[in-house]
Amino acid sequence: MLKSLLGPGTPQPSLLDRLKQGIQKTRAGLVTKLDDAIYGRKEIDSGLLDELEYALITADVGPRTAADILESIRQRVDRHLVSDPAELRGLIREHLLSVLESVERPLAEVAEPPLVVMVVGVNGSGKTTTIGKLAHRFKTDGRSVLLCAADTFRAAAIEQLEIWGTRTATEVIRQQQGSDPSAVIFDALQAAKARKVDTLIVDTAGRLHTKENLMAELEKMRRTASRVVPDAPHEVLLVLDATTGQNGLEQARKFTGSAGVTGLVLTKLDGTAKGGIVVAISRELNLPIRYVGVGEQADDLLPFEPDKFIASLFA
Repeated sequence: MLKSLLGPGTPQPSLLDRLKQGIQKTRAGLVTKLDDAIYGRKEIDSGLLDELEYALITADVGPRTAADILESIRQRVDRHLVSDPAELRGLIREHLLSVLESVERPLAEVAEPPLVVMVVGVNGSGKTTTIGKLAHRFKTDGRSVLLCAADTFRAAAIEQLEIWGTRTATEVIRQQQGSDPSAVIFDALQAAKARKVDTLIVDTAGRLHTKENLMAELEKMRRTASRVVPDAPHEVLLVLDATTGQNGLEQARKFTGSAGVTGLVLTKLDGTAKGGIVVAISRELNLPIRYVGVGEQADDLLPFEPDKFIASLFA
């Protein structure tokens, strides 16, 4: 698809190139500030450390991570392991990468299909759009996909998912608006098993993490899935709007407890200078970032790789 849009013979941008473009605002908000703080300095003093801390916190890497980085630098300075301010950029880069790599784990695999992926999140986070992009990515990788429209509460939610089904040539299992979401999941799982579909992606109603009855419904849906397919859902992806910054952290904590979240999808990363939230959430929740959204097109959902993310950030 991308090749046809660019025209024949035009090389497709690499993942690293697309990440660089998608996180330009974060790079300007974080790395440019770090470089400005370090430039021209002859020694590492308290004023420099204060500026570095400010840059880290305003980019939303989180106060704990920022404090850890500054403490690590102070210890190295005290032990005379570092004295040149120019070395600090590399130390900060290494620390951020280590945080992201420490929570990495591979996407779930199943011996017998379907792989069941449940997608959760609050309204407005880009959940349904993310599901459409996931379907496109899985199919591009050669997997057969079925969509489950278990968001039966929001007006037009089913229709919105069906639009993405049409765009990606993916069938949607649905019932009428207002139906029991667990019943929709049951039907979709039976269909996926009968057709030997590789992957079933389940849309769920957007809900606030503070609504206990709706969070309990997620637990019911999980129980239904596990009765039909052992250990399902195999992945529970929480979709977070990257532009919400630290506010997304509390959402993630609540959903992790009630929905058994296994990984995160950060949308709208191209629209914020606070992309450091990637690091903060990974550290605080010990959860891997699975994908990042850097645009509106079907192929603008990129698999998250810590080394490529950090490389594009510090390029």
